[in-house]
Amino acid sequence: MVKIIADTTCGLPRETLTALGIPVIPQIVIFGEQSYRDDTELDTATFLQKLKMSGQLPKTAAPPPPLYAPIFEEALKKGDELIVVAPSAKISGTVRSAEVAAQDFPGLKVHVVNSQTIAGNLAALVLMAHEWAQKGESAETIVERLKAWIPRARTYFLVDTLEYLQKGGRIGAAKALVGELLQVKPILMLRDGQVAPFEQQRAKKRALARLTEIIEEQCPRTPEAHLCVMQADAPAEAESLAAELRGRLEVRDVPVYEMPPAIVVHAGPGVLAVGFFAA
Repeated sequence: MVKIIADTTCGLPRETLTALGIPVIPQIVIFGEQSYRDDTELDTATFLQKLKMSGQLPKTAAPPPPLYAPIFEEALKKGDELIVVAPSAKISGTVRSAEVAAQDFPGLKVHVVNSQTIAGNLAALVLMAHEWAQKGESAETIVERLKAWIPRARTYFLVDTLEYLQKGGRIGAAKALVGELLQVKPILMLRDGQVAPFEQQRAKKRALARLTEIIEEQCPRTPEAHLCVMQADAPAEAESLAAELRGRLEVRDVPVYEMPPAIVVHAGPGVLAVGFFAA
């Protein structure tokens, strides 16, 4: 049997992953000398509280390879084949961690897929891969189908400040924006698996309105787009945006995901994002 392995950067609720039987690997969040798993030791609400109280910015680390061992051992015993659907290798070291972990299990078939994305689009890929596995598709077929979907992923987002992306080293091509007019609110995107600037607006309200326009222009009006909204510390804005997109695109289901701590470390509180797959 083919089993899909996720990690917390996909943003799917733990109860959803548990109900589907999808194992999930945590990311590591570091405050000073103390480190936390962001699945069982630190949820987003607790993280935000600690962030506001802390005098220093936290850091993240990819999951250590040994965290995969129990899942890999069980799969080896059952004769399962595994597909690790991992966040972008340009943003996270998770791909490398999974590959290193697999080296200790030479008798186990482990396919590590660099999704080149994170959060909601990664969640969609995980759910699609799981559905295909449940239908009896081979691991090779699922991997090829994922690779066909990956280039179609689009993520646009707004941050309250570039400070977190800059200090966390995840700013990518958007580093050119640092030091420019402080009042400019950039609309950022994921391009080739890393953060890049899309365009700039003069105020957050205008940036949010423009974000809505971009999605309306680019997102297919079909459930196949897997349109979703993502947020951290901005639940009301996220729900309002999701409702607006449902109306404009005539799409019934636009889930709102809460971003996990490992993403908020780099995006900062107040981040608001939209993900979908282009035609």
